[in-house]
Amino acid sequence: MGLAQSPTQSMYRSSISLAVLAAALLAVGCGPTGLSTPPPSTDHDDTTLGAGDVFDVRVYGEADLSTNYRVAQDGTIDFPYIGRVEVAELEPTQVADLLERHLQESDVLVRPQVSVLVTEYNSKRVSVSGAVRTPGNYTISPGLTVLQAVQLAGGTTDLASRDGAIVTRRVDGRMRRYAVPLDQITMGAREDFRVRAGDILFVPERPF
Repeated sequence: MGLAQSPTQSMYRSSISLAVLAAALLAVGCGPTGLSTPPPSTDHDDTTLGAGDVFDVRVYGEADLSTNYRVAQDGTIDFPYIGRVEVAELEPTQVADLLERHLQESDVLVRPQVSVLVTEYNSKRVSVSGAVRTPGNYTISPGLTVLQAVQLAGGTTDLASRDGAIVTRRVDGRMRRYAVPLDQITMGAREDFRVRAGDILFVPERPF
């Protein structure tokens, strides 16, 4: 039979157990609240096209083929002499290559030179809610950060707990939550966080 532990020994063992648990949580990148460390801002922006996006097409030497297009809900555009062209989920350079190939294969032009410039990324939005002045869904432009998304929503209210802001994102089929302390980011103590399409940015209110 083992010796009975004193209250002091029990408290000491409990403290060690809690310390080990906290260290384990930090080791996997999560704090006690289950928030993850934001990924580095070197993540590539999603610049593929989607429904509602608007882009300019320039065909060298062909003014009648050079105009702007809006991607339809089915992910296509209606291009002269070619018809419906599927452009959803393609990069702008891929769309340019695709149009060049269609123009050549359709005997419209011998050596077409096409460039594509996206002017509106309406298919990619971020939701900004909580203690901001104008909550809503906002269009993401390439490189948009958390601080810029907050500004799109009119900035935070006087009751905002700015360092308690959270971004929720779907990663590999699972929802992940990232802590994005706005004041620390503003002061340069933390790196600004680049948002992606479908992100949910929530700014809580102070408890009192």
